[in-house]
Amino acid sequence: MDPERFLPLTPAVFQILLALADGERHGYGIVREVEQRSEGRAHLGLGTLYSTIKRLLAEGLVEQSQWRPDPALDDERRRYYRLSELGRRVAVAEAERLVALVADARAKKLLAAPEVLG
Repeated sequence: MDPERFLPLTPAVFQILLALADGERHGYGIVREVEQRSEGRAHLGLGTLYSTIKRLLAEGLVEQSQWRPDPALDDERRRYYRLSELGRRVAVAEAERLVALVADARAKKLLAAPEVLG
């Protein structure tokens, strides 16, 4: 399936896919990862999180996982999620779309050119 057909992603969808890009997480783990990575600039409410995950499961972008951490560290009521191969391709396509938008903003002098390290 062509990942471009899912674009553009809503901020909530992109944040969830980013949170799952480097490993499986339960819902609260996704919320915490988004808040930590964005340094508090982004927040997922639980209603938004679970309604979005339900839609992502139906579209095949996210899969429910049977993986469980150490039982001493886990709550058996938690459900864990992971990125599907299609979800990873969609996340990459969205990131590339955003990079192109930033390049357009730089070309219009709305943003400074990136510093070259050397």
